[in-house]
Amino acid sequence: MKNSAISERKNQSISRGVGMTTQIYADRAENSEIWDVEGRRYIDFSSGIAVVNTGHRHPKVIDAVKAQLDRFTHTCHQVVPYESYVRLAERLNAMLPGKFEKKTIFVTTGAEAVENAVKIARNATGRPAVIAFAGGFHGRTFMGMALTGKVVPYKVGFGAMPGDVYHAPFPVPLHGVSVADSLAALDRLFKADVDPARVAAIIVEPVQGEGGFYEVPRDFMVALRKLCDQHGMLLIADEVQTGFARTGKMFAMDHHDVAADITTMAKSLAGGFPLAAVTGRAEIMDAPGPGGLGGTYGGSPIGVAAAHAVLDVIEEEKLCDRANALGGRLKQRLQSIRDEVPEIVDIRGPGFMNAVEFNDVKKGLPSAEIANAVRLKALDKGLILLTCGVYGNVIRFLAPITIQDGVMNEALDILESSIREVCAA
Repeated sequence: MKNSAISERKNQSISRGVGMTTQIYADRAENSEIWDVEGRRYIDFSSGIAVVNTGHRHPKVIDAVKAQLDRFTHTCHQVVPYESYVRLAERLNAMLPGKFEKKTIFVTTGAEAVENAVKIARNATGRPAVIAFAGGFHGRTFMGMALTGKVVPYKVGFGAMPGDVYHAPFPVPLHGVSVADSLAALDRLFKADVDPARVAAIIVEPVQGEGGFYEVPRDFMVALRKLCDQHGMLLIADEVQTGFARTGKMFAMDHHDVAADITTMAKSLAGGFPLAAVTGRAEIMDAPGPGGLGGTYGGSPIGVAAAHAVLDVIEEEKLCDRANALGGRLKQRLQSIRDEVPEIVDIRGPGFMNAVEFNDVKKGLPSAEIANAVRLKALDKGLILLTCGVYGNVIRFLAPITIQDGVMNEALDILESSIREVCAA
């Protein structure tokens, strides 16, 4: 079986709207490695977009899923509930930042978690409006698209977005937007576009994902919390990509001195099985009436079983510490070549949620061409990378936190050689 042959079949049978970063078709995967249908091995620095923080097919996750398969696969928790759902909610309630009572619901995808967070915020406050940030990504459903601060490819051609969604600039000093600039823009927004008394919530990624792996400055997060408290708005932390040890702490909000009122989670929560969650202040989560929240597959017993194993693995294998160590190695390697590669304009990211940003030296502008060329060069050498950023000039690194030291060293060698070759050319 050939990748090219499958790709031709894909072109005939699957909508082109489903974009694909590579044209390699997976046959099997283990921890940080993937083998395609032609037998070629790749090192995975994408983790299915931050989904397998605990690695592909972690033995404890697989064992937990197999045990659940032998009991039952689906009852719909709203019809015939199960204790594992309750226990997982208890664990998340205890883990999330904030010294207040919390409650949780489970759904299936990150976008669905965001949709429900907005529903809950509107219900709890009686207000309709939501503020998000430029460069943010919150999903491909209609509310997710409306909240997302990037038009191409997420919004283009899909018509009118849901109303009462507003955007403010995200503070990125590298691109000339300071914390003061962002706060001033919010102030102008309240003067020109929306009464803060109509705003249900502000939603923010503690580290922007698709937007370029820019971390929220601590003083900005403190200011957002103060602003929400001042105007009776809720603060929603979108931890879909940042959660579960990726940033060196269980949640990215653990890096800040403030807590969100509502948190959305998905991706690595269940180590490759579809599961998402919304956790928040108990009184806020209880605002919708019975039947207002839920979904047929929400809180799948398979996903819940996997999630319990994921949380155990993170604790037992000290993956928060491991993320910090791995991220330090990656950033150190990139820093070691920075003087020789002027196209590198920034190296950043907490824990093992890291990125490198490229500019065209001659033009002094962000270069998507360099970032994509590095990605393709690395792929040719057997390393899977992802790009991101509003300008497409960022390579983000999301390898499993369980990656073996030898494989990590191999990946760093491929990364360095790919950057050097592309930028030398």
